[in-house]
Amino acid sequence: MPAEARAHGRAGVRATGDSGAGLALAAPYALFLLVFSLGPIAFAIALVFMHWDLVTAPDFAGLDNLAYLASDAKFWQAIVNTLLFLSIHLPLQIAVALGLALALDRPLALRSFWRAAFFLPVVISGAAVTILWSSLYATDIGLLNRALGAIGVGGVAWLTDPDIAMPAIAVMATWKNVGFYVVIYLAGLQYVPRSCYEAIELDGATAWQRFRYVTLPLLRPQTALVVTLSTINGFQLFIEPYVLTGGGPLRRTLSVVLYMYNTAFSYQKMGYAATLGLALAVVIFSVLVVQRRFIGAAETA
Repeated sequence: MPAEARAHGRAGVRATGDSGAGLALAAPYALFLLVFSLGPIAFAIALVFMHWDLVTAPDFAGLDNLAYLASDAKFWQAIVNTLLFLSIHLPLQIAVALGLALALDRPLALRSFWRAAFFLPVVISGAAVTILWSSLYATDIGLLNRALGAIGVGGVAWLTDPDIAMPAIAVMATWKNVGFYVVIYLAGLQYVPRSCYEAIELDGATAWQRFRYVTLPLLRPQTALVVTLSTINGFQLFIEPYVLTGGGPLRRTLSVVLYMYNTAFSYQKMGYAATLGLALAVVIFSVLVVQRRFIGAAETA
């Protein structure tokens, strides 16, 4: 056999061996994905067309769940509530995270400590944070109302006023999650070239002009990531209204995920709960597509 043919044969054997090793290494992840991701997704889609109470055998429902969804006032109220939450939470999240990142990027005493301190709420249990804030928001003995009373201002019904409850939850959620987005902005600030600041400073630019024309444009990728992640997490709002208000008052803090949870585990309507989950996925995807179009248009402007 010619030497060239033997070389090709050995190369083919090595390629086959490498391919087999790669498949073997990927098999556990593929199995995990199939069992814990694709399988549940397929099961949830199948439940959309079923009536199931977790006790008796599922019954075929056809399009009943989808038809009920279209006229379900609670679902549409939950969508409106979640959009209100996002309209407050998103700009507040971006402004606070960017402001803290800019402050922590400067020479600062105990800078590592402050960076860790701002990130700490992210790793604390959401239930623990919510219970902490419930004591802050309490109408009669809450620390916020006691502080307001000390300066002669009347107490605020943070969690029982329908017009204030959702903004109060948005502020709490921002405090809980902002540390994660501070890290994203800090990472982006590390790659802003110092030469850009030096060039604009030579032209006599003020601090605001340096931020407006250098920092902010160069942080657009990080801002796009913050908007995307905050939107996805915002639509999954659950633990805060579940612990603080239970969806009240007057359903003004009822989120889609909380409604889905109640439908599944309080009313045992698993088929309709799966329909709510599918509708939520469609809403999130639609909102993200619109956001990406706006962000893309802003980046090319």
